[in-house]
Amino acid sequence: MSSIQNSIDVIAKQGILPLYFNTDETISIEVLKTLYKAGIRAVEYTNRGSEALSNFKKMVAARNAELPGMLLGIGTIKNLEQAQDFHTAQADFFISPGFVPEVAHFLKSKEVLYTPGCMTPTEIIAAENTGIQLVKLFPGNILGLEFLSSIKDIFPSLVFMTTGGVETTHASIESWLSAGASAVGLGSKLISKKRMEEQDYETIESETKKMLEIIETIRR
Repeated sequence: MSSIQNSIDVIAKQGILPLYFNTDETISIEVLKTLYKAGIRAVEYTNRGSEALSNFKKMVAARNAELPGMLLGIGTIKNLEQAQDFHTAQADFFISPGFVPEVAHFLKSKEVLYTPGCMTPTEIIAAENTGIQLVKLFPGNILGLEFLSSIKDIFPSLVFMTTGGVETTHASIESWLSAGASAVGLGSKLISKKRMEEQDYETIESETKKMLEIIETIRR
C-alpha cells in the first residue's frame, strides 16, 4: 500500500482529525501524547506561528521515540517553501486552506498525501486533475451540509473531509458523515486555547475518547 493511501485510510477510519497549534514546544508535544493515549493515530499540527517548524521537528522526534503508528501531518501550508521545509521535517501528510498547484505537484513527486482546502466545484476539479485523492471542504460552516451532499456524486473517486463549523456533538458529526464526509476536522472545539493554557490534558483525552466513541456508534 502506498503512503498516500495509508494516510487516507488512517484518517478515514479514525473519522476525526484533531488539529491544533501552540507556541510552546512542551505543550505541543504533551497534547500529541495525550491524543495518542486517547486512541488517535493521525494528527494535524497547524503551521500558524514562527515556532511551528521547530516545534514540529521536536514532535516528530517524540513521536518516533514514543508513539508508534502515529501519523503527524502539517496544516496551513500555503506555498512550496513551506511544503519543502516540512517535508524535510518528515511530515506524514500536508493540508492547505486552499489548493496550491505547485505544492500538489511537489508532494505527488514525493508520494506524500496532500489535502487541499476547496470551496467550489472548479477548485475540486482542479485538485482532482492533479491527482488529489482527499479533499478538505473548507470552511464547512459556510459551505454547509447541502453543498457536500450535492457534489458528492459528481466526484465518486474522491474522499471528502470537512473542517470548520463541526461541533463536538453526535448530531453534528453524524450529519457530516451522512452527507458524505469520511472524516471531520476538529480544532478549537476539541483542543481549545484554554485547555492548552491550563494544560488540562485530562479533559482533552476524555473529550477525544468521546469523539471516537461517537464515530464508532454512528458507523455501527
